Amino acid sequence: MSTTGLSPQDHASIIATAEAAAEAAREITLRYFRGTALDTTSKLDAGFDPVTVADRGSEQAMRAVIERMRPEDAILGEEFPMKPGTSGLTWVLDPIDGTRGFISGTPTWGVLIAVRDADNVLYGVIDQPYIGERFVGGLGTATLTGPHGARDLGVRQGVSLEDSVIFSTFPEVGSETEGQAFQDLAARCKLTRYGMDCYAYALLAAGQIDLVVEAGLQSYDILAPIAVIEAAGGIVTDWQGGPVLEGGRVLAAASKELHQAALAVLSGY
Repeated sequence: MSTTGLSPQDHASIIATAEAAAEAAREITLRYFRGTALDTTSKLDAGFDPVTVADRGSEQAMRAVIERMRPEDAILGEEFPMKPGTSGLTWVLDPIDGTRGFISGTPTWGVLIAVRDADNVLYGVIDQPYIGERFVGGLGTATLTGPHGARDLGVRQGVSLEDSVIFSTFPEVGSETEGQAFQDLAARCKLTRYGMDCYAYALLAAGQIDLVVEAGLQSYDILAPIAVIEAAGGIVTDWQGGPVLEGGRVLAAASKELHQAALAVLSGY
């Protein structure tokens, strides 16, 4: 991640704005989580891709903070049109990553906030309001704050593929081919778990798990996890080992060795 051209004042402003936006999103999402006033609709005519009043309210609250604190920056969010900017920086927001989990009452969804320039993601936040955990990475930081206090983030090292723990949100992963690729890789790992959405990436950055593999992601799904994981010492690419800033097929790994071992399987698909 490059921070060329940003001053220390820029760093401080970005971090303060991200914190304020995360706090604003916490207030909105917790107002609706496990409540009775949650209005849920689907974005799809066929199938179920839910969006709620909490998603929209969370994004609106974050946008208001960013527009007030850094009005020259652009904003790209999941639920509302792009706001252009003049600074060369774009805030990329997923107001609730894991809406299915949110409406089901599981505390594994999160609020994703990222800041990028034309080439790289510079800073990211994965916030879980209900648990009270916030994972941040970039601009010289890699920290977790939560019920156990604050600590530095750091990925696990020295774990072989055979001893690794791998996560994905959905058992089907994506297409039939993508699902088969994941199953081929997971069969070589020690433990496979599902259904954690962005929280899986947070666990990787915290040194709890070793691999996350997904497909069909958008930029707002993955930019914040990239920033947090890379700041913690991990690697995030596509299934060919290339950049994945725009989403698609994602491989997140705790070490270079695990990354190469996983690529050896996934790159064949």
